[in-house]
Amino acid sequence: MTISFASSQLSEHDHKKCVSAALDTAEHICIIRGVQLTPIRHKVLELIWESHKAVKAYDLLDRLKLIMEAAKPATIYRALDFLIEQGLIHRVESLNAFIGCSCSDHQHEQLLLICNRCHEVEERSAVKVMEVLAHEIEQANFILHSKAIEIHGICSKCDAQAGNKN
Repeated sequence: MTISFASSQLSEHDHKKCVSAALDTAEHICIIRGVQLTPIRHKVLELIWESHKAVKAYDLLDRLKLIMEAAKPATIYRALDFLIEQGLIHRVESLNAFIGCSCSDHQHEQLLLICNRCHEVEERSAVKVMEVLAHEIEQANFILHSKAIEIHGICSKCDAQAGNKN
């Protein structure tokens, strides 16, 4: 199950359905893999999926403390580590933040388009880009540990809104 929310469709986007699909996929994946999506992990994932904006760990902690006073930084970081390990979320390195993975049901590399205005992050598969990049890495005899591309700019929704104001 792939969760799609192309930026050109965000105004029509049913976010409740998106969150529900993401949580259902996460539960299904954890059952298949024999790992536990504990209530805390589930809640952290749900908090990450509250929007398509990257969220920082300490912001997650502040929101988690509203329901779980005893939550500590280690609580969040353990949950984040699990969610990353299971491919349910991605770390947005340039922002030191996290987003929900829109295609966690299969192994993939990531191209993240990050809007500098609304701060939403769109995950794209960019298969051809990743193939070319893999070829270049192979030609360099480079040992790859991880691969993600983050591109900052202005999404189509924000660009359209800016165009309407002029």
